[in-house]
Amino acid sequence: MKKIILLSSLALASLVSFRCADDAKNSTEKTITMETAVSTNFYDLSIQSLDGKSTINFADFKGKKVLCVNTASECGYTYQYEGLEELNKKYGDKVVVIGFPCNQFGGQEPGAPEEIETFCKKNYGVDFTLTEKIDVKGDNQHPVYQWLTQKSMNGVDDYKIKWNFNKFLIDENGKLVAYFESGVKPMDEQITSLLK
Repeated sequence: MKKIILLSSLALASLVSFRCADDAKNSTEKTITMETAVSTNFYDLSIQSLDGKSTINFADFKGKKVLCVNTASECGYTYQYEGLEELNKKYGDKVVVIGFPCNQFGGQEPGAPEEIETFCKKNYGVDFTLTEKIDVKGDNQHPVYQWLTQKSMNGVDDYKIKWNFNKFLIDENGKLVAYFESGVKPMDEQITSLLK
């Protein structure tokens, strides 16, 4: 009888020990995730300009909101360049508009940097910042879009870029505050109400 009790006690102790070790492992994983989220900051990010001649450091935008938009020149939403430029002119003292040309949706941004710049200026008078052409999803997703779309980095939520002209709004402190799908126009009250 004593042997049975002793064996039961040893089995119980092993089980408790195993569960504690498992809990500790899970706790460590959570801590790592939290630390990753905390250590990843929007202002640590940078990207090349459209012409590739300079680096755009997001730390330079501290104190202003930033609207990030994946753009394309041959899309049904391309007309939104006009609204983005209007937003840039009207709220430029409060928000920095950044267009990220991308050719991942229907091959609708096939041009070279010079062609993209000429098209945007000639047709829509674009004066806001345009970056190098990048991937906003997939294996070669640019670090900026990794931050924008992954909760583990932005601390808010996971997002899937479904098409051109998705919009992300970052506040003056580098925190992600809103996401808008393609159909939300740049001058929509959903966006402008957050800029006042």
